[in-house]
Amino acid sequence: MLAPAGRLAAQSASTSQKKFESSVEVVTVTATVTDANGRVVTDLTGDEFEVLEDGVKQQVTQFATARVPVSLAVLLDISDSMVGERLKDARHALDRFLFELLAKEDEYALVLFNHAPTIATRWTSDPETMRPALDAMRGWGGTAIYDAVNASLPLFESRHRQRAAGVIISDGSDTASDIPLIDLRGKLPKTDAFFYAVAIDRDDPRALSRRVNPYALREITDDTGGYSEVVKSTTELGPATARIADELNHQYTLGFTMGHPPDDRFHSLRVRVSRPQHRVRARRGYVATSTRRRYVTDQER
Repeated sequence: MLAPAGRLAAQSASTSQKKFESSVEVVTVTATVTDANGRVVTDLTGDEFEVLEDGVKQQVTQFATARVPVSLAVLLDISDSMVGERLKDARHALDRFLFELLAKEDEYALVLFNHAPTIATRWTSDPETMRPALDAMRGWGGTAIYDAVNASLPLFESRHRQRAAGVIISDGSDTASDIPLIDLRGKLPKTDAFFYAVAIDRDDPRALSRRVNPYALREITDDTGGYSEVVKSTTELGPATARIADELNHQYTLGFTMGHPPDDRFHSLRVRVSRPQHRVRARRGYVATSTRRRYVTDQER
């Protein structure tokens, strides 16, 4: 969406101390660049990027290579298929993901879902606030992935960091959501959060009706700038979340001044780089609302 941040993160370690506030409407885009082998590329300069809105090239007025703090929502499946060792594996992977691989200035929230989503922990940077919620997880019920994503969207409106991301972890297809996938997809351009999904497909013939649906997950993740990955067991959650952390730690933040008034309409976005064989992932569009958000530092709270 629109960043009230006319000043994007400065290229310094003091990024988290800055206020992202301006009277100028700046559209911010978080971009991940990978090479032909899928490795994250970290040495690009601002003049190697090109941003197009509705097919028209925009002047990139803001560019940051320094790591910008992130508000990360973890959406974890606690349906009955995750009972026992699977939840223990997920708990172990999240412990390292959140408390070792991310930066201390990041914040995180936890949304647990079975047949309905529950916001177990709102934004916090304190591991001791998050750990009791992780320890208390119990598996039961159905799987409402779309409802969980929908429940996470208002969280991003009250976050305290400039970047926003969600990570969905599930071992089944959606069986219980109230919101249809098509309606959920219509809401995603109104948020600047990018989503990842790790789908656990155990290839168990006894659970064919619960097998993951990677195509549906990609309809959630791909347009936001994230991606979906299928793993074969919960023991692979550690490496999968480590790959997500690597991206979160090495993304670019770009911004351009919106050349039209907020019109509550969808505008397509495309980000390209000049280097051949390099791939860019970024959100594919946004809704130009007049809603303004001010990011508050920990010192101000």
